[in-house]
Amino acid sequence: INQGSCICIKMLIFDTTNGCKRCYIMEKGKLNRITDVEGVLVGHKTICSDSHQTGVTFIRTAEDVFHQKLACGCSILNGFGKTTGLPQIMELGTLESYICLTNTLNVGVVQQALVDIMVKENEDLTSVNVVVGECNDGYLNAIRDCVVTKEDVYEAYRNCKKNFELGSVGAGRGMSCFEMSGGIGTSSRIFEIDGDTYTLGVLVLSNFGLREQYLLDNVEGNQLPLEQEKGSIMMIIATDAPLSDRQLHRVCNRMPVGLALTGSHMGNGSGDIAIAFSTANRFGNEEIHTLKQINDNKINIVFDAAIESCKEAVHLSLIENEEVTGQSGHVRNCLNQVKIS
Repeated sequence: INQGSCICIKMLIFDTTNGCKRCYIMEKGKLNRITDVEGVLVGHKTICSDSHQTGVTFIRTAEDVFHQKLACGCSILNGFGKTTGLPQIMELGTLESYICLTNTLNVGVVQQALVDIMVKENEDLTSVNVVVGECNDGYLNAIRDCVVTKEDVYEAYRNCKKNFELGSVGAGRGMSCFEMSGGIGTSSRIFEIDGDTYTLGVLVLSNFGLREQYLLDNVEGNQLPLEQEKGSIMMIIATDAPLSDRQLHRVCNRMPVGLALTGSHMGNGSGDIAIAFSTANRFGNEEIHTLKQINDNKINIVFDAAIESCKEAVHLSLIENEEVTGQSGHVRNCLNQVKIS
């Protein structure tokens, strides 16, 4: 690496101060996972048979999230999606439930199972806004059979932990990214603002892109190309930095930058949705809430952390993976199996 030309396979931030082009790599979290944010846990339930390649991924956002709600923002970057719970987040700027991810046609059963969990944990609950995101895994999974059950959601909930699996697991089991095995990816970054250290992590459910669009590696393969890009991606962003729901919405709006750096074109049939929450602001039943938020003039480093984490999370969903064979003999190779030219 030098100041004249920079070639690096890792995530880079460019600083052009005083006309000098420099690059640096932001520090990663201990596990390089969204769970580097304290209180966040992730669990999977994977369904794997000849025709059924699907599952559930469960994100435990924080303890007692129903009574101590989190500041939350979201952005519908391209609305070809079936996510539940976004209208109330847009209206109130808070998250009061855990988050689940699954396939398109099983959103309903997962939503009900998540309601059951929230009801069991909170005896005073009579209404709750649960959040369930999805991508369509119909290439590898016989999606019309709707094989995900409520018990699968409960098992993913019980499996939640800090050091969770990546790739074709949980909701990511049947997903395709750049016509390779996609699914669950994650990454995290650590940064400082005025001497205080914060963590931001991203979890993605990657299911988008054509082979020739992938920018991080020049890959070739013998699979027939798709006629057009029809995929989707869910991006869940967690941080312990004190951000308002407005600022979290701004972070979500930067996610297309991270996607573009991987090669995403956000096609017509792509549901691209970002949800961001902060554990620094909790909202209970107090009549007046005290909100902490960073100065907007300091927020660029948060944008950088989110963009880097998003980009690497997509890449890790590909390299931390395996070949998957699904319905009708459909196959997705993993990145490590295809030719890199």
